[in-house]
Amino acid sequence: MNIGIALALGAVIGVMLGLLGGGGSILAVPALVYLLGLSIGQAIPTSLIVIGVASAFGAVPKVLAHQVQWRLAAIFAAAGIPATFLGTAIGRHLPQPVLLTGFALVMVVAGIRMLQDRGDTGTACRVGDAGINWRRCAPRSIPAGIFVGLLTGLFGVGGFLIIPALVLMLGVEMPIAVGTSLLIIVANSAAGAISHLGVAAIDWPITVAFVGTAIVGSLIAGYFGTKLDTGRLQRWFAYLVFAVAAYVLVDTIFLR
Repeated sequence: MNIGIALALGAVIGVMLGLLGGGGSILAVPALVYLLGLSIGQAIPTSLIVIGVASAFGAVPKVLAHQVQWRLAAIFAAAGIPATFLGTAIGRHLPQPVLLTGFALVMVVAGIRMLQDRGDTGTACRVGDAGINWRRCAPRSIPAGIFVGLLTGLFGVGGFLIIPALVLMLGVEMPIAVGTSLLIIVANSAAGAISHLGVAAIDWPITVAFVGTAIVGSLIAGYFGTKLDTGRLQRWFAYLVFAVAAYVLVDTIFLR
């Protein structure tokens, strides 16, 4: 029964990833906790494995199309990977209700970000005639990478912040931001999953089922996504995120 649920959830999460990018992964952890009965200690590394593998598949077309800023991805990863291990270490000392409450608050922030439709962009990493000015770009990228890494280690999420950081803070063009963010997600997810190994008992049959349908769902959604109104979909998805966050808060604070 759990394998069937994992297959269905993987397909849904994969579709959300394919349509909405990193933000679609925000529902993976609550789905694993509330629908499959995993503890949050099990759900976080499972989510990281699923999102990391699905993002790796999604990154391949971007790499082949040269829509990746490798040096910027390396800066984010270099700052984010140690922070991911730190976030994992902090999370081990926090009880499950605290982690779930923190995760719900992160979901609220993600939902608010999805509802914001701002046309402004940053300029720190914008490409000029002489290329990217790394003296301005690197110092702004490192704090963003650390923050994303911390969230990845603590809650198994963080990808929803990468594209806003790249576009709004740093001025990276959207096609390049999407490809670069997928590489960063892969690096941080791998670090987070490794940091949890030996601590949490991962249910591998559920994880493999989840990964398989997530990959298929993300590839199909990525193909058909260009024909959909993703702006409207993102708004409805934000409302769903708010509803799930409210449920997590009520269940954690009042029902446990």
